[in-house]
Amino acid sequence: MPRGMLDPMPEVVATFEDGSTRTLFSFYPDEVSFQAAEFTGLTEEDAYDLYQRKDTAYLRS
Repeated sequence: MPRGMLDPMPEVVATFEDGSTRTLFSFYPDEVSFQAAEFTGLTEEDAYDLYQRKDTAYLRS
């Protein structure tokens, strides 16, 4: 959780089957949260879709 206004937001960093690692997105932890297990077996596109679904659910609540 960021401590101040200028602190960086948490990021989702994925390691893919080919061994490459990439930062996929950052998020506001007071709006959505993630567990590492949610991303296991997902493609990069699936991970973005998961973020979109959680963000949309938050905005609609």
